[in-house]
Amino acid sequence: MIHKVILGILLFLLFVSCSITDERSGIFFGGQIINPSSRSVTFYQGNSVIETLDLDNNFRFEKKFDSIDSGIYKLEHLPEYQTLLLEEKDSLWVRINAAAFNASVVFSGIGASKNNFLMELLLKQEAEGEFLSSKYSSNSEFFSTILDSLLSEKKKLWIKMDIANTLTPIAQKVTQAAYIYHYATIKERYALLRGAKWDEKKDSLYFGYRAFLNFGDNDLAFFDPYINYILNFISQKALDRSNSFLKQKQTTDFNINRLKVLDQIITGPVLRNNLARAIAFEEILTFENHSQHERFLQYYSTVNNSTSYFKEVLTLHANISKMAKNKVLPAVKLQNISRDTISSASLASNKTTVFYFWSQTQMNHYQNTLKRLKKLETNNPQFRFIGICIQPFNTMVDQVQEIMKINLENQFALIDFEKASELWVLTLLNKAIIINEKGNIIEGFGNFSDTTFETLLKEL
Repeated sequence: MIHKVILGILLFLLFVSCSITDERSGIFFGGQIINPSSRSVTFYQGNSVIETLDLDNNFRFEKKFDSIDSGIYKLEHLPEYQTLLLEEKDSLWVRINAAAFNASVVFSGIGASKNNFLMELLLKQEAEGEFLSSKYSSNSEFFSTILDSLLSEKKKLWIKMDIANTLTPIAQKVTQAAYIYHYATIKERYALLRGAKWDEKKDSLYFGYRAFLNFGDNDLAFFDPYINYILNFISQKALDRSNSFLKQKQTTDFNINRLKVLDQIITGPVLRNNLARAIAFEEILTFENHSQHERFLQYYSTVNNSTSYFKEVLTLHANISKMAKNKVLPAVKLQNISRDTISSASLASNKTTVFYFWSQTQMNHYQNTLKRLKKLETNNPQFRFIGICIQPFNTMVDQVQEIMKINLENQFALIDFEKASELWVLTLLNKAIIINEKGNIIEGFGNFSDTTFETLLKEL
């Protein structure tokens, strides 16, 4: 009798458990950021912000989403971001150490397996980068063999993961696309660099993999491996084979040709607009083409039909114009080492001033920058060099700078990276800005790490 009662209770609990599982709806996502580089995280669907969440006193955040669709999202913790695959009924938790962002991302909970798999792939692919770069001098047959081997290795990992989990069709598509399109992208890049003189037979043999790929998948319209592949495919199609890719890639005519190819082969409006936006940003950020950008924008307006994207591109174009030589450097809010808020305009002094940039999440880059700084300061004592951290200061930064014996009078931090990066067009950590004693721009788009930068300083 007792056994029957216990069995009945167990069956009841099982029924209740199943009912609760079946009734669960929406998507829960939460996490903790160790060594945060800002006080918030932002969720994106495509290029649109869904919500920005402040971190609590334990650097945690959480949110239950009741009305978003299953698909690809991005979690941004400036200046880094992480791709997420979220589906109905997922209940996901992530732990991230912002000081070593990608290497530290770990998911747990319902929906963790597919996201951990995407993270594992990314780290493996990053580790392969240097090895593959050394193989670009190989012939196409050998290079393809290497990539096919790596692709096969990742496929085996995917099969194990797929067997261990009950993946939905969208989860299968995204997790497979993460490795298939990554290696297809590398094949396209190789062809861009090495394939200009190939004949039709060689093309047919090498590009056989294209027959198995999809060039109009709106489910993947904001998935980096897929977008990178399509952009490289478009570049290959737009290439004038009478000239090398390296000579063409920085020209406005080449980017207009890329838009023409896109217009011919990509039909889905979401994918078309996102790809056109990416090409437009590449062109507008090629600063030496600035005089040609009006011509490019005229053609871009015929391909793009997203008002918000067009406004974005026009704003970027306008902000670049404001960073031209002799213009007053736009003022942004900065934090000094005492945590006081000041205006960048107050940093103009009786010396020509050089701004260089660094990030708390890229400490190796910072160490290399400091080595570079020491040499530049020694050789150019007539200039003032100011370091700007792209995140607000914290106690960890204080400790690092004390150990490194940094001159704190010349160290400042951005308070609002998003606004400052827009006004100063900050797209690379290697950027340098030079202003004169009045705060007027001498060079708005210098490269602090480039060997020609010191030559530029000597000419001033």
